[in-house]
Amino acid sequence: MRDDVTMRMPSLKLIDTLLACALAFSTSIAGAQVIRYDEPYRPQVHFSPREHWTNDPNGLVYFHKEYHLFYQFNPFGDKWGHMSWGHAVSTNLLDWQELPVAIPEKDGEMAFTGSVVVDRENTSGFCAPGAECLVSVYTGSRSTSEGTRQTQNLAYSRDDGRTWTRYAANPVIDLHMADFRDPSVSWDEKENRWLMAVSLAMEHKIRFYTSPNLKEWTQLSDFGPAGDVDGAWECPDLLRIPGENGTGDMWALKIGLNPGAPQGGSGEQYFLGKFNGKRFTASSEPGSHGWTNYGKDDYCAISFNGLPKDAKPILIGWMSNWQYASQLPTSPWRGQMSVPRRLSLLRDAAGLAVVQDPVIAPLRADHSDISTAKGGSVSGNMQAPFELDLQFGRPSEQVFGIRIYTDEQHWTEIGFDQPKREFYIDRTKSGAAITPDFPARTTAPLIASRPYDFKLIIDRSSIEAYAQNGTIAMTDLIFPASRNSKVALFSSSGKVVSVGGDRWELRSIWR
Repeated sequence: MRDDVTMRMPSLKLIDTLLACALAFSTSIAGAQVIRYDEPYRPQVHFSPREHWTNDPNGLVYFHKEYHLFYQFNPFGDKWGHMSWGHAVSTNLLDWQELPVAIPEKDGEMAFTGSVVVDRENTSGFCAPGAECLVSVYTGSRSTSEGTRQTQNLAYSRDDGRTWTRYAANPVIDLHMADFRDPSVSWDEKENRWLMAVSLAMEHKIRFYTSPNLKEWTQLSDFGPAGDVDGAWECPDLLRIPGENGTGDMWALKIGLNPGAPQGGSGEQYFLGKFNGKRFTASSEPGSHGWTNYGKDDYCAISFNGLPKDAKPILIGWMSNWQYASQLPTSPWRGQMSVPRRLSLLRDAAGLAVVQDPVIAPLRADHSDISTAKGGSVSGNMQAPFELDLQFGRPSEQVFGIRIYTDEQHWTEIGFDQPKREFYIDRTKSGAAITPDFPARTTAPLIASRPYDFKLIIDRSSIEAYAQNGTIAMTDLIFPASRNSKVALFSSSGKVVSVGGDRWELRSIWR
């Protein structure tokens, strides 16, 4: 959600004046200046703001045939501070148009993470007569003489999210706490009311509330402590995940953890279970407690509100880690989002698993088949962005996979380690080390009964991997020595590994 850096803040009047100028500038410059989005590490298939700092995605919502991506944003610089809601829209989840700041910091209160809902019945009274509108439920954070205070607040938009008005009677929930944040709000169709999951971060609890109108909230229950509690709990998301065959769906409660994730720094655990309209109960089935991502760089992922009833949930996460987020070697922006991924639930002999299927097909361009059995090879030179979908035969090798070289001294290794029962990404030789926490070999438990396959989305400064039919997701930033990539198979014995699959070039979202 945030780091704990104490900032020397200018006066509130000056902040508001500067912010108004920044918003006016961002509006006018959009049509006045052509941005190439071609800086050395600029992602080509992942959203990043044209400039300045971003972290958590906020308020993901589908409304009037547009996907809205709001995000934590500093309009003044490339480090955390002055948190406001940035805004971008898309019709396909990949090609994003950045818009002016939606909800700015105001009167010393920063706009932290939250949700946007579609108020179809105008339960809030904020919408125009006979119309539906968007309502944001977000955390307001301000520093007082008694310390930090975080509350839950409302803003609304009657023009498809282009402009926002704060509710005059904010806050709508105030526990007089320093660490009470990140409301996840959705419509409970069964009970015909609004439902909120919000974090009591340092108590390692998720509190549930209900409301008829988004303004008046009644406490239902708490979940936690449970699972991993080594860091603050943040960015909860309560969602229903359908079974792969359309039956056997379950509730999932996703919770950010910072620090204390098994890969170091920021990470996100999930619990599968039941929600009876009041209380969430975690399942004890194998696989019911896991991690949404086993890499270092996917945090505070949240799902879209407003999707059609038969649609699978869609997540987007922030591709960074609080261990080093402020020191990433990018300019004039710092921070980016994951590709969207659709969720479903797998049940097999090994237990339960959340399947993540990245949305990437609309960007596919030139294609080539890969098959070592037919004399072909994975080896070749490419430039990011590109996608590899590889299926390995049942291997006799102990360790095998691919290496992505940018020169003879720098490469990233993605593979399977059978003796250790791990799928892994090793970026210790990938390029710029950034900080001592950055070089890493990230791992996920390997399930022997599931396929040995992976899908890789390789961008200029990241690798997203989805292994074993998408039951493992692993995202790691890399800062390679050059844009050239040479892909090569490897194995512990040096013998050729049997593999087939596909390779696609990917179109840049900026062109």
